[in-house]
Order: sequence, then C-alpha cells, then structure tokens
Amino acid sequence: MARYTGPDCRLCRREGAKLFLKGDRCYSEKCAMERRNYAPGEAGKKRIKESEYRTQMREKQKTKRIYGLLEKQFHHYYDMASRQQGVTGENLLRILESRLDNVVYRLGFAKSRAEARQQVRHGHICVNGRRVDIPSFRVRPGDLISVAPKAKEMLVIKSALISNERVQVPAWLEVDIEKLQGSVLALPQRDQIDSDIREQLIVELYSK
Repeated sequence: MARYTGPDCRLCRREGAKLFLKGDRCYSEKCAMERRNYAPGEAGKKRIKESEYRTQMREKQKTKRIYGLLEKQFHHYYDMASRQQGVTGENLLRILESRLDNVVYRLGFAKSRAEARQQVRHGHICVNGRRVDIPSFRVRPGDLISVAPKAKEMLVIKSALISNERVQVPAWLEVDIEKLQGSVLALPQRDQIDSDIREQLIVELYSK
C-alpha cells in the first residue's frame, strides 16, 4: 500500500502549523516548527502570493497529512461524506475520526496516528474482542477497542500512556487505562473534534 515515507517534520513546515505527527517531539524544543517556522526549501522564506485556490488546497493537504492519508483514499472519503445526509464537511471529519488508527491514538494508546497505524497493522488492537489489522476500519457506537493480551506489556504502549497524560480523551470516547480498553460512546459532533481544520474550504475545493 502506498504511503508517505519522507520526514514528518517537513510536512508541518510545509503547512506552517504543528500537525503533531511525531508524538513527544512535537511538544519539545526539538520540534521543527519551533526552530524553523517557515516552509522547507530555498524559497521557503519568500513571500508567497495568496489565492482562494491555494488556501483551499493547503487546507486539504493539511487535513490529509494530519490523518496520514493519500489523495485517492481522502477523495473517496469526501465522496462518501457528500452522499450522506447532513453537512458534508462535518460528515468528512466524522468519517476520518472514526478510523480505527485515529481512535487508538485518541484513546492514548499511541503517541501519534502513525504509531497507532503500526499497532493496528501488527495485530496489537482488538475490536469487540477480535483482532483487527486494518487501520481504515471504521468503528461504530458501542464498539469496544482494546489492546491485545500479548501486547499489554509492550513498552511502546506504556510509554504512550505516560506521554498522553497531557492529552484529554474526547467526550465521544471512554477509556479504562487499567484494562487498556476504551469504548465508542457515539460518533463525534463537530464541536468534539479539536483538530484545527476548516473543512468548508475542502468542500469548496472539491465542489469546483
């Protein structure tokens, strides 16, 4: 499966915002945005002419990078959201948030979505007692997400729990740290998604 394999910090610099792709590093002085708060490349410090299209494109690219998706899958999610009842932009964010790798990250079992994706692929995560190794698996209200028994002693998960004490679990999820499991209370509403995303710009871009 195709995926981005370059340096994550370069993506944050390109979008001019912290995307929190590197876990603890994003909260430290080592964060690239703290040291070089400008776009990568020789032209990074030059003033770029803004346009409506550029603003919309950058918002789409930023959202894709936050959730670790490539264009084909992201566009598929947009098409899915546009066919659902309700506001297309909010539907899109709800679909992105309901991915299993994102839920594992939101529950605090991983320091980043990339780390959560790796845990899922390696079979360390169970949904309703059954192992699921598909990061794009979409959870539903009532689902129980848990760390597989053989993975509960993994240092990477214990380290994530310590690091993520600073991050609040969203209201649409409930977590039991002692049992290393969490449940999906409901799919999130827009005000329960704290990502700095202007989804209407994405809708305007794809609607052209």
